[in-house]
Order: sequence, then structure tokens, then C-alpha cells
Amino acid sequence: MQVSFIGLLVCTGILLLGCYFRAPLIIGLIVSLTFGATAVVTLSSLGGSSPLIFTFFAALLVTAVAFRRRIWRHLGDVFGEIRPIWALCGLMLYAMVGAWLFPRFFAGDTIVFVQSTMRRGVVEAPLAPVSGNISQTGYFVLGGLTAIALCVLLLHKDRMDQIRRAFLLSCGLHCGMGLIDLIGKLAGAGDVLRPIRTANYAMLSEVKTGGFWRITGAASEASAFGGGSLACLAFCYVYWRKTKSRLAGGLAVLVLVLLALSTSSVAYVGLAILSIPVAISILRSFLSGRFDKTEILILTVVSLGVCMALAIGLYDEGFFTPYVQLLDSMVINKGNSSSGQERAYWNAKSMEAFFETSGLGVGLGSSRASSWPIAVASQLGLVGGLMMAVLLVVVFRGMGSLKQYIDPETNAVVSSVRACALASIVAGSLAGGSADPGIGFFIAVAVICATRVRALGASTPDTRLPTQDS
Repeated sequence: MQVSFIGLLVCTGILLLGCYFRAPLIIGLIVSLTFGATAVVTLSSLGGSSPLIFTFFAALLVTAVAFRRRIWRHLGDVFGEIRPIWALCGLMLYAMVGAWLFPRFFAGDTIVFVQSTMRRGVVEAPLAPVSGNISQTGYFVLGGLTAIALCVLLLHKDRMDQIRRAFLLSCGLHCGMGLIDLIGKLAGAGDVLRPIRTANYAMLSEVKTGGFWRITGAASEASAFGGGSLACLAFCYVYWRKTKSRLAGGLAVLVLVLLALSTSSVAYVGLAILSIPVAISILRSFLSGRFDKTEILILTVVSLGVCMALAIGLYDEGFFTPYVQLLDSMVINKGNSSSGQERAYWNAKSMEAFFETSGLGVGLGSSRASSWPIAVASQLGLVGGLMMAVLLVVVFRGMGSLKQYIDPETNAVVSSVRACALASIVAGSLAGGSADPGIGFFIAVAVICATRVRALGASTPDTRLPTQDS
């Protein structure tokens, strides 16, 4: 085991930031998600696996909650009031059993893609136990335990202000890292954030596409930065629409600019998908004759942007040629590229593995796909997929009709966290290689479930849960 000094230094800085805002556990966990290429240690015994710094904060949160004075009573409240937690526990158990059993039971019966331990990259090989079964299952279980721990914290005390601050800080830090990375490359300094990239990943941080630098921020590659940008944009946009917060609005604009400059196909396609519900919302307001000020502002900005683009195009016909070529290579013809064809082949073989294991799956961490739903099907099988679908429905439903029993600020935070999680699912569906939806998804499950229970308590005072912090 090799400890990363830079990783520990970043963890210390995040802890100090969390202490300053008097929420070191929640703020530390959410802010640490920004550093997608900074590891705490490198575990040579697990094929060089390098846990990212969020695992430190997640473990710290789970440990702190486990040592609470009335933990068993609080766990009883969580499991008694939040039924989706049972689906989460069942999914964790299935993932652990499947990660150990299925690669051995179906060994050699199907072909999968795994990370090579001899050289960087993904290779095609017969199904067999690999170090990823341990590391990825560990990440998944840690995410589930984090959701349970957050439910304990959120169920017995209103911590929505801490959640709000944590996500806004994370979005601001994401933008800051993206700007530093872009400015450093444009200035000829190269990858100025290289010192914090301590994870044992293939770092694609100094790459050009069509003459444009690819923005990676604190992530390992542009697609990871693009996925994170989609999640940040969704949170800031929804929070701005519901509260008119200038900070959230400014961050949303900045994230949108960075996303447009990221040269990530995940970012571009994901943005197009996320624009659909926004367009439907504006169209619904138009048909009902009730335009919101924010919707008028959005339409005005879009109209001015289109007019400006047309004026520039008329003045200089070749101005947009590099951008058109970039979109053509990164989005339109992405499927025809060698990378696109390779990823399509990964997905095809992953679905073959699903059927060749009779729908049971090959086990978490046994294979690599290029789409989160396909990874869920191939690794967790039909049973695991159904339990995952339960959690996805929880996030998709959000507060539903219960939002009338909570204050507008709480509803805004919960809706923003929900949008952030759904945006990350969209990004993962475009290029996710693992069945793990990410710890951000588990945070959203906890925030939504705990708030729904508190809302139910407000609607029926006789069943209201205690709110004291003990």
C-alpha cells in the first residue's frame, strides 16, 4: 500500500473547508466528489487499485454515524420508515454474493472485457475472478452504507442547508478546476493540475481534438469532466429556477460555457437530452399563458445567441468551420470512429454475457461495458437490475405530492439533488463502464427518502419522527 501525500493534503484542505462551514462530514463528502483523479492510497494487492478521496470521507461519515449514542434506535427508524432501504440492502447483498460466486460459477463460459493488470487498457478475456470484483464491490457497498448513514443524519435533524452549501461549493470548485485547466493549456503551461492526479488511471489530460484543448478539470479525462459538468449544471439550473439564486444562476452559466468547450461527446449528447425536459417545461408554460421570468430570460438569451451566431456566420462564413468539424467528429460520426466501434463491441459482448449466464450476471466488477444500463444487466443480472430499478424510481419520483408539506427551500434543494443524480445517470448511460451508479446517486436516494419521511410526519403529526439531534 502506497499512501498519496497529495491526496492526504487535499483531504486536509477539504476537511478544513467543511469545518469552516460547520459540516465537515456532509460538505467533505460532497465536495470531495469533484476530485475524480485524486487518490488516497494505491493498493498493490488489488491490482494497483487507487481509491479516490471521496472514499475517505464516505468511510469517515459511516464510522461517525456508527458510533452515535443511539445508533440502533436510529437504524430502527430508518429501516422502519424508509422501505426503499430494504431494496438497497438486498442489492448490496446480491452484489457481494454475485461478485464472489458468478465469476467462479460461470468461469470460462462467456467472454468479457476487463482492465489489464499487465498493461493499461481493456482486454478481451474469458470470465474469471479479477481484482475488480473486490474493488468495485467495495465502492458499491460503501455507497450503499453512505446512503444509510445519511438517512440517519437527515431523518432526525434538518440538514438541508448543509446539503445546499455542499453542492454549491462542489459546483463552484468544479468550475474553478475547469477554468484553471483550460487557462493553463491555452497559456502553454500544459496540465497544471497534474500534481493532484494521483489515481492509478490512464490520464488523458493533455489531448487536443480538432485543434481544441480537451478540458479535464480535476478528472482523469474529458468525458469524466463532461459528466460531472452535466450533474453540476442540472443542480445549479434547477436551484436557480426555484429560488432565483444569483449564485446558482452564475454557476449554471459558467458550467454551461465549460461544458460547451469541453469537447466531450458525453457532454454534448447529455446536454441535448437534458434540454428536452427544459423545452417541454417552457412549452407547457407558453401553452398555458403563464410565463415565468426565468423562462423569459432563457428564451431571450437563446434568441440573442442565435441572432449573434447568424450575424457572425454572415460576416465570416468560415468562422464556425472548426466548431462544425468538432461536432461532426465528437457527436455525429462518433459511432463510426474506432473508439465508438470498440465501445459498441463492449456493449454487445456484455449483453451476450447476460444471456449466457441465464440472466444472473457475471458479477460486479467482472466486466467492462460502455453504458450504465448495459453494465447493470451484464454484471447484476435481472434480479439486481430490478432492485436497482426500485432505487431509480425513488430518485425519478422525487417528492411527488409530498412537496406541499415541506418549505420551498427544502423542496428546491431536494429537487436540485434529484436533478443532479438523474443527470449523472444520463452521463453514465452514454459512457458508464460499471454497474455502480456512483455515490452521488446514493446521496440523492438518502436525501429524497429522508425528506419524504419528514414530509409524511408533517402531514400526519401523530406519526412524526423525533427531530432532536442525539
